[in-house]
Amino acid sequence: MSKPTILQLLMRRKPAKSGADDLKSADPERRGQGLFRAGRTKMRLGKNQAAIDEFEQALKLLPNYAEAVAARAESLDMLGKVDAARPEYERARMLWAQQRPGAPDRSYLYRQRGRFTFEVDSYELALERIKTGAFPHLGCGNALLAQGHPEEALKCYERALKIKQNDPDLTALKGEALSMAGRYKQAIEAFDFALAANPKAPETLNARAIAKLGQGDLAGANADWRRQLELLPAGQAAARACVALRLADYAAALPELEKAIAREPNAPYWELYRQTALARLGKPTGAAASLPADAPPAEVAFQKAVAATDAQAARTHWQETIKLGPLALIEVCAAHNELSRL
Repeated sequence: MSKPTILQLLMRRKPAKSGADDLKSADPERRGQGLFRAGRTKMRLGKNQAAIDEFEQALKLLPNYAEAVAARAESLDMLGKVDAARPEYERARMLWAQQRPGAPDRSYLYRQRGRFTFEVDSYELALERIKTGAFPHLGCGNALLAQGHPEEALKCYERALKIKQNDPDLTALKGEALSMAGRYKQAIEAFDFALAANPKAPETLNARAIAKLGQGDLAGANADWRRQLELLPAGQAAARACVALRLADYAAALPELEKAIAREPNAPYWELYRQTALARLGKPTGAAASLPADAPPAEVAFQKAVAATDAQAARTHWQETIKLGPLALIEVCAAHNELSRL
């Protein structure tokens, strides 16, 4: 008899203790993911109605949880409720399509869509079965970091580095986890090590710039972003535009945004950023582009600053942008540069 595959083993797997802890969490994100995992477990046991109940509880906490919508549809399908399942599959596809990918100038880790709950479980199972090799540790760390769990990701990267000692790419990923955790000094040390091995790594320069900004070193951050802009090829217009926006260099951003729009005419943020650049350059903006209804508060504050008619109002909104947004957000980086010029 052939050995079961990792996927087959995962499908039989019982919930981990961390999953039980998530079910007790006051954080809606963690509790919602715990409910999703509990539902998947019941699906594997053939308890499809009980699974649906878990998915519905998860969706009350996280209405845009596409994976839970898809799993609920699959459970309905297995109960023979094909007509009820069909619109749920379509809803899941729409939710996935609506998820905004990360900024294209950042590491591939942040450009993915989804919550990666299943991926984390998969890599954790692989780690139980594969005792050598850095890849499962790396994969698990990447999925955890994409979920926003830097301390847990850091442990994975450190285990991987015990196997592949002094690996610059792994060290850069460790730096990403340290930076997300707010440990900027250690993060910069990790990025310095990685860049010593590969000084022409644009995404690592971006990551180090963000960590430098976290330490209050705006000049150092800008130097890294300018170097990243030099290294990014002309064909990566969207990434180049994002770097220029972080620098609040709207003259450099504008032609790149126009190229990005030509390639992705239905991407709403490129047109919004183009109008932002035009407004900051004192040029006519044409037809108004608006933020999506679910835009984060920091992005709303940033656009209020752009629209402000006096310096004091703009200053207030730039400060609000920085207060409300994560450090790596394009608008937060740009707001730091805007404030430095007032």
